[in-house]
Amino acid sequence: MKDGQLTAFLRWLSHTHTMRWHAHYHTSGTGHLYQGRFKAFPVENDDHFYAVVRYVERNALRAGLVDRAEAWRWSSLWRRESGDAGARALLARWPVPRPRNWVHQVNRAQTSAELESV
Repeated sequence: MKDGQLTAFLRWLSHTHTMRWHAHYHTSGTGHLYQGRFKAFPVENDDHFYAVVRYVERNALRAGLVDRAEAWRWSSLWRRESGDAGARALLARWPVPRPRNWVHQVNRAQTSAELESV
C-alpha cells in the first residue's frame, strides 16, 4: 500500500456513506455526518502516543457504556488484559513500553486539555 492510500480510502468511504445516508433519508444540514469524523495525523513522540492510545482505550468509558475501560469487550484494552492468546495475538506490539499502571491511567478521568491535545 502506498503512503496516504488508507487515509484517502477512509475519507472516500466516510464521504460516500454520508451522501448515501442523506439521499436515503432525504436529509441535509449539519451534525456528526458533516464534521469530518475520520482524522489522520502522525504521532510524533512517546507522550503523544500514550495520549492517543489512552483516548482510544477510554472510548467506551467516556461514552458511559462501562464503569471501567477494560470491561469493554471489543476494546484493545480488554483484549490485552482479559482476552485469550488468540485475541491478544491480534494486537500489534507497542513501539514504546506500556506503563505498569496503564489500566489505572486509562481509567483516570481526562482533563479538557488532554482531550484537546488528541
